[in-house]
Amino acid sequence: MNAATPGSSGGITGSAARAARDLRVVLSRLRRRIREVAEDDELTPSQVSALTLVAKHGAATASALATAEGVRPQSMATTLAALDRHGLIRRSPDPADGRRQLVTLTEDGHRRVQGDRQAREEWLARALQDRFTEGERQTLLEGLALLERLTQP
Repeated sequence: MNAATPGSSGGITGSAARAARDLRVVLSRLRRRIREVAEDDELTPSQVSALTLVAKHGAATASALATAEGVRPQSMATTLAALDRHGLIRRSPDPADGRRQLVTLTEDGHRRVQGDRQAREEWLARALQDRFTEGERQTLLEGLALLERLTQP
């Protein structure tokens, strides 16, 4: 039976509450596992996250990156300095405001992001191939189509 959860607001059913909880836990574990696949000891998780952010957004100021990442500008400055030392980013004057610098990826930065992305996708595809039957993978695809609705406004 899909009775509302006692004490829940808005008449949320027990199945909806359980699905929300279980989905959050599973996605958190999967995200952690996927991160582990491409990580090495060279970069910290915050450096990898900032590198990925620069790849996603293109040229950006350090303050815009800090805002997007939800960190203090000083923390982002430290992270970017480390990425700069590794030769993964470059800084150049902002043509619209010479007082600011724009951060972009170097060729090594692009290769690093692409290599990490490829390693994660290959691990996930291999895990799905090895751990699930064809029918289970089809069920998963159907579930993902349903989950896609959660991303819609």
